[in-house]
Amino acid sequence: MEIKIETRELNGLVVLVPEVFQDSRGFFMETFREDQFKSHGLPYSFVQDNHSRSAKGVVRGLHFQWEPPMGKIMRVPLGAAFLVAVDIRKGSPTLGKWFGIEVSAENRRQVWAPAGFARGFCVLSEVAEIQYKCTGLYNSKAESGIRWDDPEIGINWPLADVQLSEKDRKAQTLAQWLATPESNNFRYSSVGEAA
Repeated sequence: MEIKIETRELNGLVVLVPEVFQDSRGFFMETFREDQFKSHGLPYSFVQDNHSRSAKGVVRGLHFQWEPPMGKIMRVPLGAAFLVAVDIRKGSPTLGKWFGIEVSAENRRQVWAPAGFARGFCVLSEVAEIQYKCTGLYNSKAESGIRWDDPEIGINWPLADVQLSEKDRKAQTLAQWLATPESNNFRYSSVGEAA
C-alpha cells in the first residue's frame, strides 16, 4: 500500500493521502508506515499519540511546543474538521502564512506540520474526533499558543460562530510570540525544519 504525499506552499508541511481498499464490508488503510515516511524524508519516530473529541464550532489552537520541539500528524477518524497550520519559524520565507484544509473520516487525509508550526482546527460536523501523532512528549512548561483570529495571519475560518477555551481566547498574537526569547527555538533552516 502506498501513502501519497502532497507538498504544500509552506516548506515542511505536507498532506498525506492513504491508499484505501474498500468494498461492501468496509475499508482498510495504513495511516503510518515507517519505511514510506523515511523514504519521503518525513519523521518516523513518534513518542506520543493524542485523541480529542469536540462539538461543532469548537476551535482549538493555534498550539505549539518548543521544548521538546513537537511535530504533529493530524487526522480526523470521525466527522469533519478544518485543520490549520501556521509557520512561526523566524527567518522563514513563509513566516506568518497559514495553510488550511478540510479533513474528514470520508476523505481520510492527514496533515504533517513539523516543529515551528502552530496548529489548530475548527469542527465542521456535529462532532469530530482528531488524532495527533507527535514527535515530542507534552511539556506544559514549554507550550503556548497564537490567537486563532490574529489579524496579521488572517486565517479564513469556515465558521463564524465558534467556541473557544479561556486559554485560547487569551492567547498571544504572532508578533507577541516573536518578541519572546523562546521564539528563538524555531529558526528556519535550508531543509525547512526548526533548527
